[in-house]
Amino acid sequence: MAAPDRETIEKALETYVDPHLDQNLVAAKVISDIRIDGDSATIDIQLPYPAARYGQQLVTELQALLRTEAGVEAATINVSHKIIAHSVQRGVKRLENIKNIIAVASGKGGVGKSTTSVNLALALASEGAVVGLLDADIYGPSQPRMMGLSGQPESQDGKTIEPMENYGVQTMSIGFLVEEDTPTIWRGPMVTQALEQLLNNTRWRDLDYLVIDLPPGTGDTQLTLAQKVPVSGAVIVTTPQDIALLDARKGLKMFEKVEVPILGIVENMSTHICSECGHEEHIFGDGGGSSLAAEADINLLGSLPLEIGIRLQADSGKPTVVSEPDSRTSEIYREIARSAAAKLSRQAKDYSASFPNIVIQNT
Repeated sequence: MAAPDRETIEKALETYVDPHLDQNLVAAKVISDIRIDGDSATIDIQLPYPAARYGQQLVTELQALLRTEAGVEAATINVSHKIIAHSVQRGVKRLENIKNIIAVASGKGGVGKSTTSVNLALALASEGAVVGLLDADIYGPSQPRMMGLSGQPESQDGKTIEPMENYGVQTMSIGFLVEEDTPTIWRGPMVTQALEQLLNNTRWRDLDYLVIDLPPGTGDTQLTLAQKVPVSGAVIVTTPQDIALLDARKGLKMFEKVEVPILGIVENMSTHICSECGHEEHIFGDGGGSSLAAEADINLLGSLPLEIGIRLQADSGKPTVVSEPDSRTSEIYREIARSAAAKLSRQAKDYSASFPNIVIQNT
């Protein structure tokens, strides 16, 4: 067999469709270099979404593909990623130390949005991204407990506060500033002001993604987020049952009206898994998330089971992605994270940092 050439290798790579970008590797423009030496080749791939764990699977699959389709007996494939900032709502300025903000929302409570938020943040971090988590539920903050964090954040200058950190994720919540059993009895304007302060007065350290865990509904907090917070994309969490889907539609339409792109839907509690026998049953209905995704023409990012381990792990301060990183459920969370980040990567880029500031002076 003749030694492989660049054209043969590129044709082989065109047959591999990245499952997160929904494009072949050549069309997605992720091949940064191809070097050929006899029947060996070195290929550099730079993905636009974090893929530290997924990268090895990609290498294995591409090596097999190139061996059979292009005659490359020894393929060295280097997979890296580069996260860039993407555009936000018109009239809202992107925050300097945060490339992308992802809002996690639901139309109603009780669908597992906070658990999804914390595992999404941890999954992005496990894939190599620099991640922050902002608990925007002022009345019922849950992220301090889920992240296994306690105590009060420090301030180095008396004006800003340092995020608390665990499992490699920077976290901020009103729960760090008030006692856990003390109710927050505030009117709407105070709540929205608190959200803005938590976001803007926290010294986030060069985040690729900030995941914001929103309270349920479409009220003051969501409106503030839509009008004043530079959001790059939103993830909607629902369960398969009709009443949850009805409220999830409201969340979808709210983000559409304020021109925040929907990255996809997460169907939580898709099936119940019996802890005794492992039997799966669709106790909340079947296919609701996929039908809503099809109706709205957006992605179904993933479907998560209703299993006791997810709840126990979150309550104990060690969520599923870190307590059982190799489990089926953790892989679903990572797949959701990669797919959401890949969907975000295909949106318009933010070029504001590329343009110089123009200063007019009288001379």
